[in-house]
Amino acid sequence: MKKNIYLFIALIALISCGEDEDDSGNNSEYKERMREFVIGISNYAKAIEPSFIIIPQNGIELVSETGDDSGEPHTPYLNAIDANGQEDLFYGYDNDDQATPSSANKYLTDLLNISKNANNIILVTDYCSTHSKMDDSYLKNKNAGYVSFAANQRDLNNIPNYPATIHQENNATITSMSQVKNFLYLLDPSNFPDKNSFISAITATNYDLLIMDLFFDNEEFTLSEINQLKNKANGGKRLVISYMSIGEAEDYRYYWQQSWDTSKPSWLDTENPDWEGNYKVQYWNSDWQSIIYGNNNSYLYKILNAGFDGVYLDIIDAFEYYE
Repeated sequence: MKKNIYLFIALIALISCGEDEDDSGNNSEYKERMREFVIGISNYAKAIEPSFIIIPQNGIELVSETGDDSGEPHTPYLNAIDANGQEDLFYGYDNDDQATPSSANKYLTDLLNISKNANNIILVTDYCSTHSKMDDSYLKNKNAGYVSFAANQRDLNNIPNYPATIHQENNATITSMSQVKNFLYLLDPSNFPDKNSFISAITATNYDLLIMDLFFDNEEFTLSEINQLKNKANGGKRLVISYMSIGEAEDYRYYWQQSWDTSKPSWLDTENPDWEGNYKVQYWNSDWQSIIYGNNNSYLYKILNAGFDGVYLDIIDAFEYYE
């Protein structure tokens, strides 16, 4: 969701210049550190719940050994994940409700297909609100073999009322990613007055998969509430996946310490100019990683304990900031 339209330009500039360095002399090290982070999250979660689903969003370069479509598939990373989330593939890359440039679409598609060919599911979120463009997004993603959601709000704060019938709606009970034909990405529940209203709105739909936040107004959803959210209106069952940012720290999360406002830990870097309250982190740092996973006080443990079917990892492309 947290988009910087300059990232693709910066990446191409790095590739074309042949740069390959960081503080240890290797630019690709930042990609590998993120791969290791995601693999660690996956190993921890699947040791507790083997069917737990791992979905990184964006940062699709990590699927390749070289970070581009010419490289061999990065097998350990691909084996650790169950799907890839990708924003702006056909609409929204430069501006919402505007077609993504063909060069950017091809760049992303070539990398997404590396993951798809490794039997991972591709979840695409396009940002478009004109009905004809929403239809086009669904058609193009279906033809590419991807599962998609046409979001009519960048804030991901509503259930779209178009199309009137959910794309590829069905009454199946969904137990794995391979069965998913459609999804709803509803990250910001602030338009709903309370949890019950949110739950009622979701259970009145027939989406196969829901991506949502663990929290409603800083209050965690309970196991009982998540189980309710798994019910489709037509009697089927859906998967429910929790969002979690791992490449930025958010000052509205439970883990944020007030002292950080004046005295930041060494791993906490600059604020994202596009998203107030979100701060870049040295994601390879063990203190940050222990906040995310690996213990009973971690963010991921809370998600597992609440009964979610998986986790949707955001700011995977944080490696671009450090490169």
